[in-house]
Amino acid sequence: MTDGSWRKSSHSGEDGDHCVELAWAPEGVAVRDSKAPKAGHLLMSRSAFRLAVASINNRRVLVPGR
Repeated sequence: MTDGSWRKSSHSGEDGDHCVELAWAPEGVAVRDSKAPKAGHLLMSRSAFRLAVASINNRRVLVPGR
């Protein structure tokens, strides 16, 4: 992924230190910490990303296999 393909979240903590960046990839969605972009990223399938976002919005904890 190139640096130009990352998009910063519009939601963050009050002091701006809780941001993530997203990048669309052929394999799914990549997520990384905006404070440490060189630390790597998490690549999720689109369906896993949708589930994670829905769970966060519903304030539910993701538990694999349940």
